[in-house]
Amino acid sequence: MSKRLILGIIGALVLLIGWRGFQHRGSLDQSSSTRTSGRRGAGPGGPVPVVAGKVEQKDMPIYLDGLGTVQAFNTVTVHTRVDGALVQVNFSEGQDVKTGDLLAVVDPKPYQAALDQAKAQATLDQVTLKRQADLRARNVIAQQDYDTAVANAQKSKAAAEAAQVNLDYCYIKSPIDGRTGVRLVDIGNVVHAADQTGIVVITQMHPISVLFTLPEQNLQEILNEGGANGGLKVLALDRGNTNTLDEGSLAVVDNEIDPTTGTVKLKATFPNDDLKLWPGKFVNARLILTTRKDATVIPSSVVQRGPQGTYAYLIKPDKTVEMRPIKVAQTEGNLALVDEGLQPGEQVVVDGQYKLQPGAHVELTTPQPSKEAWPAQARQPGQKMARSGKP
Repeated sequence: MSKRLILGIIGALVLLIGWRGFQHRGSLDQSSSTRTSGRRGAGPGGPVPVVAGKVEQKDMPIYLDGLGTVQAFNTVTVHTRVDGALVQVNFSEGQDVKTGDLLAVVDPKPYQAALDQAKAQATLDQVTLKRQADLRARNVIAQQDYDTAVANAQKSKAAAEAAQVNLDYCYIKSPIDGRTGVRLVDIGNVVHAADQTGIVVITQMHPISVLFTLPEQNLQEILNEGGANGGLKVLALDRGNTNTLDEGSLAVVDNEIDPTTGTVKLKATFPNDDLKLWPGKFVNARLILTTRKDATVIPSSVVQRGPQGTYAYLIKPDKTVEMRPIKVAQTEGNLALVDEGLQPGEQVVVDGQYKLQPGAHVELTTPQPSKEAWPAQARQPGQKMARSGKP
């Protein structure tokens, strides 16, 4: 066969194979288009299953949250006021003590001797004064001699009183009610009034203080609610905001704003009966500004966020949904406080929003056992709503 004939046969085969492939692909595309058209022509799907809840009215507290540090109500470093050997230590580390309890004793013998000497001199000067008074009454001695005797008697009396004070200082007593810390000096050491370390540090635990800060923007709200006079309720919560450690009241609003941080300091006082607050501990402080009566509340899962802000899916009587814009004042845990957009009694979608579009039909279902049903609240005792700066 000639070379030209062979090339012609090969070209014909290539054209035939190409034509058959084109025909096969066309049939597949037509079949796919037919199936797609069939699905589209079947009309919209069935109703979307969702979990529904109702908008309710409750009395809700309004909070301001700040990070705080626990401080002892009073802290005293116990020092000796006289020099001498430490001969007694009458407290245990970590012991609760009362005002006036004997903590330690500095060797009193030198001071007792000084007191005895001063008393003896005072007695002698009193006898001399009495003799000089009799002589002066008979005009035997000059007035100046009598005045000198009076001065000596007063001086010796003052010296005896000073010696008594120094002797009393040998017996070191607690100046406050509180708890002792680690002993700083052991028995047998010579202590001095000029020592910097002291003997022990006592901290007052009942009551106790929490110092916390809030943004300066909240200052006017606090003042409007009477915070400058104290008395507003404050909660101390753990770092996880899950457990209430104690409940106290606002004591002080600082008289200036920190210009470097734009915050204002506040101090609250807590009874601390259970000793859950410890000096130096970091806590979350919640200041209760007021309680909003009959507030509009919804489960926090109802709140959705989009490009236009927050919204919720409202269930209409015909079981279709409407995308309703809402304004959220605060949210905490499973509750959200709504300022605008919803009315008590309206029905909203609690779960299943990711399948919804405006106008979609819904089917109301019960929540799964693992999920929390509205309006139950999984919140520890004492845990309440906290104000949020953002919706």
